[in-house]
Amino acid sequence: MTKRVVTLAHYYTQPEIQQMADKVGDSLELSLYAKEANADIIVFAGVRFMAETAKILNPQAEVILPDAGSTCSLVTQTDVGALAKWRKQHPDHVHVSYINSSAEHKALSDWIVTSRNVDDIIAHLYAEGKKVIFSPDRNMGGYLNYQYGYNMPLWSAVCEVHDKFNEAALDEAFAVAGSEKYLIAHPESPLPVLKKADYVGSTSGMLNWVKQFSGSSDAVIFVATEDGILYNMGLARPDLDLRQAPIYAGCQCNSCPYMKMNTIEAVKRAQQGVGLRIDYLSREQMDAARLPIERMLEFSQRYYA
Repeated sequence: MTKRVVTLAHYYTQPEIQQMADKVGDSLELSLYAKEANADIIVFAGVRFMAETAKILNPQAEVILPDAGSTCSLVTQTDVGALAKWRKQHPDHVHVSYINSSAEHKALSDWIVTSRNVDDIIAHLYAEGKKVIFSPDRNMGGYLNYQYGYNMPLWSAVCEVHDKFNEAALDEAFAVAGSEKYLIAHPESPLPVLKKADYVGSTSGMLNWVKQFSGSSDAVIFVATEDGILYNMGLARPDLDLRQAPIYAGCQCNSCPYMKMNTIEAVKRAQQGVGLRIDYLSREQMDAARLPIERMLEFSQRYYA
C-alpha cells in the first residue's frame, strides 16, 4: 500500500521549496492543515518546533524534518528548567506560550498562540478575569503590553531575525523613500519599530494587507519580517514597490538561517524518508503539549471559520 506523503512549507522557505509543497502557510495555517491532512508521512520544510507540533497533532504519522539543524532562537534561548521555575512563581496566572517553542515548553503551557491569534486569545483570557504570563518572545509580549495596557510578566527570548530590525535604519530609509511610504511588521520585531508600523500582524496578515493595498502604485512598502514572504507578496502584487525593512545602514538582508537549511536536496531526501524523524517525544510529553495546542485550534476554528 502506497503511503500518503504530504509536504508542508513555511512562507519563510525559499520559493523553490514552496513550489515543492502541498501546502504553504504560516504557523497557524500549517498546524490546521497538518491536523486534517490524514498523511502517513509529513515532510515539514520549516524548523523543528513546527515539525514537533505536526507530530503532536498527528502522533500516528511519521514526521520528517529535512535538516536536523533547523531550530529557532526562541527555543535555544529558553532553558526549560528555568521556565518551569518561572511559571511556579506565578501560580495564579495563565501561561500563554507562542507557538515558536519546543514541545517541552508547550507542555508547560496552558494556551498556545500564533502571531495571528495572540491578540484575540489574550483579550479573551483577560475578559474572563484571568491574569497572564507570556513566553517566550519578549518583543511580542512587550508590544501586547504596550498596545493593550496589559501588565503581563514576560519571558526574555527573541527571534534573532526580527530583533535585528532597527528604528534608526528605518528612519534613514524612510527619509529617501518618497512621499508615500508604509511599514508593515511582524510582532516579533522590537517595540520602537512596531510603534512606527501602519500594520502589525502575522505573516499571513501582512500578505493579506499587501493583497488588499489600495494606495498609490508609487508608494514604497517596507516589510519588517523574514525575506521569504516577499516572494509571495511579489506574486500577489507585482505592481507594488515592496522592500524588506532595513536592519543597519540601509541593509535589506535579513534572512532566517534555519529556514534556509531547507534546501531542495534536503526536502527531496525527506520525501524519500531521509531526515530527522520526530520520534523522540514521549507519549506523556505529546499529550501534555497537545492540550494547549488544541485549545488554540478550537478557539481559532470558532473565531476564524
